[in-house]
Amino acid sequence: MKTFVQKYLRPAIVLTVLLTILTGFIYPGIITGIAQLIFPYQANGSLIKDSHGNVVGSALIGQYWTSAQYFHGRPSAAVDTVTGSNGTPTAIPYSADNSNASNAGPTNATYIQTVQQRVAALQTEAEKYDPKAASIPVPNDLVTASASGLDPDITIEGALYQAARIAATRHLPLSQVKQLINDNTQGRFLGIFGEPHINVLDLNRALDALKK
Repeated sequence: MKTFVQKYLRPAIVLTVLLTILTGFIYPGIITGIAQLIFPYQANGSLIKDSHGNVVGSALIGQYWTSAQYFHGRPSAAVDTVTGSNGTPTAIPYSADNSNASNAGPTNATYIQTVQQRVAALQTEAEKYDPKAASIPVPNDLVTASASGLDPDITIEGALYQAARIAATRHLPLSQVKQLINDNTQGRFLGIFGEPHINVLDLNRALDALKK
């Protein structure tokens, strides 16, 4: 007559070990190998490198642009707080390890106030470079965060709203800035899914390349 160990414990241990090897090592190893062979760019994080081979960002994760000479992305709810050597906390948006949304609904008073403040700030800034900006609605994506808080893209409208500022601060013809926006516009996925959009990092890198 089989003992408890022979009948239950040993098969359970053997099965656990086999499944661990299969699902924890063999399967992930095969998938990783296939990904590296067929989709190495995507498998390694869709990293974007400069002309010297240095990583400057990822095509999938937005960055926090503050200079008036660059296009700005969407607000980010994915914020980490880092305390500096002087003890002062600093908010770091677009923290990839803290991807999240604000989870605030459209009737949330604090959220409404935040969006209104963003709209007012953008309008004030835009009017400094284009008197007609007062009559142009601020694009939705420039004042609301995405569900992940890491969206690297903006709409064409979001880029055009900033074109006058870019042209003025970089001393470029407005038509050249608009052409750059057009050149960096990505169409719908498979021609039917989503909306045309622009990767902010790609657009800003194209801006810097104009100097060369």
